Amino acid sequence: MKLFVGLGNPGPKYERNRHNIGFMALDQIASDHGFSPWKSKFQALLSEGKLGSEKVLLLKPQTFMNLSGQSVGEAMRFYKLTPADVVVLHDELDLAPGKARVKQGGGHAGHNGLRSIHSHIGADYARVRLGIGHPGHKDAVAGYVLRDFPKADEGWLDDLMRGISDGAAELAKGDGGKFMNAVALRVAPPRSSTTKPKAEGKKPAKEEPAPDTRSAMEKLLDKFK
Repeated sequence: MKLFVGLGNPGPKYERNRHNIGFMALDQIASDHGFSPWKSKFQALLSEGKLGSEKVLLLKPQTFMNLSGQSVGEAMRFYKLTPADVVVLHDELDLAPGKARVKQGGGHAGHNGLRSIHSHIGADYARVRLGIGHPGHKDAVAGYVLRDFPKADEGWLDDLMRGISDGAAELAKGDGGKFMNAVALRVAPPRSSTTKPKAEGKKPAKEEPAPDTRSAMEKLLDKFK
């Protein structure tokens, strides 16, 4: 069993904040993969389902970001899980908007949600870092993460959410490489093999001759014209 934890703040006021991108990712997974309705448990909203052959719990702590670890610790103890069974999806200032990275263990880099989780279960859990970009100055960070995504970001945000959902079964299996491939196919899809880039300065290719549809008798008669 895996526990996917999305980080964010509870309530409609924060719903579209950059800080809530972890909640958004779990909502997409739950919707696309037919998970159970959300219910209140462990100071969180909980949904259950399967990704591939793996049973997965989705957890959105409702304690506010800086107390997220309380909820994660409760759920882990109840289901007798270890930190290795936990994947936390969270906003990442140090990644460009639309980028995603998988990381196993490590520090919390000042993220209040991760800091709280560290204090309750240690550092040996996996993280999916979801890039939201940086406002440019550390004094602007608090206001930046607590503002809604602007309309201009909706395109890449939707692609990223769909990519995470596409790769969720691979993430549940612990295959970070295949998960990242699924995300990349949504965020940066390959060029279609049928569309060739225009070559500048080259003469247009000669057109193929039209197929000869004359009958054998017509061809013979044309020779004597």
